[in-house]
Amino acid sequence: MKTIFSNQTFRYILFGAAGLLLGWAIFHSSPQKEEAHDHAAEEAKSEIWTCSMHPHIRMDEPGKCPICAMDLIPVSQGGGAETDATAVHFTKEAAQLANVQTSVVSTQKPVKEVRLYGKVEADERLLHSQVSFLSGRIEKLMVNFTGETVQKGQTLAIIYSPDLVTAQQELLEAAKTKGSQPEIYEAAKEKLRQWKLTETQISAIESSGQVKANMEITATSGGIVTARRVNNGDYVSQGSVLYEVSDLSRVWVQFDAYESDLPFLKKGGKIEFTIQALPGLAYTGTIAFIDPFIDPVNRVAKVRVEMGNPGGKLKPGMFATGLVNANLDEFNNQLVIPRSAVLWTGKRSVVYVKQPGEEPIFHLREVELGPALGNSYVVIAGLADGEEIVTEGAFSVDAAAQLEGKPSMMNPAGGVVSTGHNHGTGEPTAGGEDHSAHQNQPVSTGGEHQNIKVSGNCEMCKDRIETAAKSVAGVSSAEWSAETKLLHVSFDGGKISIDAIQKVIAKAGHDTGKYKAPDDVYNALPECCLYRK
Repeated sequence: MKTIFSNQTFRYILFGAAGLLLGWAIFHSSPQKEEAHDHAAEEAKSEIWTCSMHPHIRMDEPGKCPICAMDLIPVSQGGGAETDATAVHFTKEAAQLANVQTSVVSTQKPVKEVRLYGKVEADERLLHSQVSFLSGRIEKLMVNFTGETVQKGQTLAIIYSPDLVTAQQELLEAAKTKGSQPEIYEAAKEKLRQWKLTETQISAIESSGQVKANMEITATSGGIVTARRVNNGDYVSQGSVLYEVSDLSRVWVQFDAYESDLPFLKKGGKIEFTIQALPGLAYTGTIAFIDPFIDPVNRVAKVRVEMGNPGGKLKPGMFATGLVNANLDEFNNQLVIPRSAVLWTGKRSVVYVKQPGEEPIFHLREVELGPALGNSYVVIAGLADGEEIVTEGAFSVDAAAQLEGKPSMMNPAGGVVSTGHNHGTGEPTAGGEDHSAHQNQPVSTGGEHQNIKVSGNCEMCKDRIETAAKSVAGVSSAEWSAETKLLHVSFDGGKISIDAIQKVIAKAGHDTGKYKAPDDVYNALPECCLYRK
């Protein structure tokens, strides 16, 4: 052994082998380190930065937003629990902070709430004109002002009539020969009856044997005097109107129904209403008549409810608010979802569906909606019974989807735009290359949103403004606030302009920021809707 190790050639071979072994050990591990290094660099490079105000901006490194100069924030890439690349992943804590709430979709018996506004009016069938049945001079008025209550048979005025004096003389002469000529006697009495003299008055003339110069005009019906047409000393002809009398023992409550509400109203349907001047009292009535014509100015039809009025509490001119619960039998056993769950964009309506499981993971789903039911909608297609959807915080979920470049309300295809430094500014980068030509803009849906200043006061104004806006082809939704006087409208910019929408609203009687309502239309609005000072 000692001889072997003393051999110089053997020593060289041994040292060479040791060197090869050491080299293999060192260089064999370097590719793994290089691969790990490259992988880490790739992950760092794949991180995307965006603007919280302009989520379509995508940058490959931190910096400032090229539009608003806000600091960019990193885009969340989702967690391991997310199985679908198009889904939006929230942590439980984030969902709570964003107040995201969900509920299970179920079938219901849909009932549409139709809210109507109107006022109390006198029953047209109980309006009377008190006339003079003979010509003469008004010597004295016994009823002197409007609003006075009169009873049937009450004396309204004293009149002097030459014709009546002549007729009395004829009666007295005929009474002398009534035994031999009863026909002439009866004819004289009948003449006085035609002038609305009562049997008592005729008997008094005959028994007294004297002609009365003045005669009383009595009321042929009872009620409230709504107009006085004569004064003391006026000369009236036969048939002249002395008073307008309205019997308020029964009244009409006339509601305004827009075209979109008429399919849900029918004669004989029940309506509950309250009177603004009588808080705490609720009334229930039956729809007795629906006007077959639409008012060309206000675009409404009158819906009449006939009510008894004991005690005269319901006075003409009082404002009423009615509610009709219409059963939509054609949509029985359809899914019903809350209004807050739906996001509108152009012609599309979308909801966010929660993925089964405990983790808050949501998918965008387009749905087809039926009629609105107050604070909910009937779903025609797009959802299944038992699915769980976001009912509160849908905008927060959609904002997260936009920040992550996933399908969202305004960008159904998802995707991101260029990650270079120049995003649509038209200026070259530091390297001299203009990347704006390579920027991929989000998919356009044709939906636009805008606020319009619209004048108004009350809930009737709100219904009229929103209905006028929705009547324009291309407008998908409209919501007006009485506090801010702003109308938020969603519309298809390819079909209609915001200028045209303002014109339609002005024609309905409400001034906008650009157009003024015609004076005749404005003056025809209910008193509570008159907003001009």
